Amino acid sequence: MTYQSQAVAKNYFIAAIALFTAQVLFGLIMGYQYIEGDFLFPAIPFNVARMVHTNALIVWLLMAFMGAAYYLIPEESECELFSPMLANLMFWIFLVAASLTVLGYLLVPYSSLAALTMNEYFPTMGREFLEQPTITKIGIVVVALAFLFNIGMTVLKGRKTVVNLVLLMGLTGLAVFFLFSFYNPTNLVLDKFFWWWTVHLWVEGVWELIMGAILAFVLIKVTGVDREIIEKWLYIIIAMALITGIIGTGHHFYWIGTPEYWQWWGSIFSALEPIPFFMMTIFAFNMVNQRRREHPNKAATLWALGTAVMAFLGAGVWGFLHTLAPVNYYTHGSQITAAHGHMAFYGAYAMISLTIISYAMPLIRGRNLANSPRQQVLEMWGFWLMTISMVFITLFLTGAGILQTYLQRVATDPQPFMVIQEQIELFYWLRLITGFVFLGGLSVYIASFFVGQDEPEAVAQ
Repeated sequence: MTYQSQAVAKNYFIAAIALFTAQVLFGLIMGYQYIEGDFLFPAIPFNVARMVHTNALIVWLLMAFMGAAYYLIPEESECELFSPMLANLMFWIFLVAASLTVLGYLLVPYSSLAALTMNEYFPTMGREFLEQPTITKIGIVVVALAFLFNIGMTVLKGRKTVVNLVLLMGLTGLAVFFLFSFYNPTNLVLDKFFWWWTVHLWVEGVWELIMGAILAFVLIKVTGVDREIIEKWLYIIIAMALITGIIGTGHHFYWIGTPEYWQWWGSIFSALEPIPFFMMTIFAFNMVNQRRREHPNKAATLWALGTAVMAFLGAGVWGFLHTLAPVNYYTHGSQITAAHGHMAFYGAYAMISLTIISYAMPLIRGRNLANSPRQQVLEMWGFWLMTISMVFITLFLTGAGILQTYLQRVATDPQPFMVIQEQIELFYWLRLITGFVFLGGLSVYIASFFVGQDEPEAVAQ
């Protein structure tokens, strides 16, 4: 490490991987519940498994983003973190709050949890992805404000670069748009309209800035390409991401009672959303091709390239498949949505988190620039098992979604929902099998951290 305070990222990265594992395990439980609906009922019904699965996703990504910032910002700013003690304190507060919330989901009926946390005084619960009790949401805001203060003060006292300013902008947007989770109007159209201001403007807006900044940082380190070249690419990518992502929010407004013009605005701008992801793919491969040195951390380079490709496929291609209003009219809420969601979240945000962890953890653990070749081989096996599994999970869900859409919404004699679920059960079995392969890949990835350092790595010149 260049700066001692970068070590605070370690706890965030470890917690992120642990929560990622929990997310995958509950995903497998849900996968089997699609086939056998009474599995683990009443201990873990489907709605509870889904809450844990999606909430673990959000929390582990936030943990990873915070860890990335605590590692990246001191190095970019060329100074120590403003307050390592505050960073460590906020980690434990965040981890305890998240753990208690998940235990609440698992051990207490959701209505009882709402009563226990006095939701009636400030009702914010009951919305997917934002199921957290109000007290947990307040805790997240406190943690986010302390985090922004810490990294903001570090940037203010140190060097300002495009990378740390774009990252700071993305993280600030993350905190600001989370505030809309507190706005829970009784009018359902208003509720859904502003609900997307958190959910969409996170994943198709400000999170893209975070992803771009982290990817740029890692590519600067592993390729040695001039910072000015990478920064110019970053400017173009984030400009396109913000323009298309913000107005593209309209593709969620088609069928909730909003004015008809959203069908045009949403269709046109969300159809342009694959462009920044395609640019990111070209950017990553160009930088690696122009590299001035062979960095010993081959695994981190692989994760960086994989992020660009999978983000383009998941967020770009699979997003475009059902984003136009005339198509979305039929596919809305089908398994095609699930296919897009799985590959997009994995490709864009899970993989960029694993990229920075792959790059930073050897340095934090005192292993010079990279883990041993044996560890990197294991890590790259984990990469390929998880990535190929996710491709097949996406393909199987896409097949299920196409059949579901046709039988339920297009055919001249539409069939009931549950009848169709039985007919697409084969796709659910295939998805479940590939889900276990994904878990195997994650297990191999985690195992790579515990393999001995069999030989010292050379320091890159």
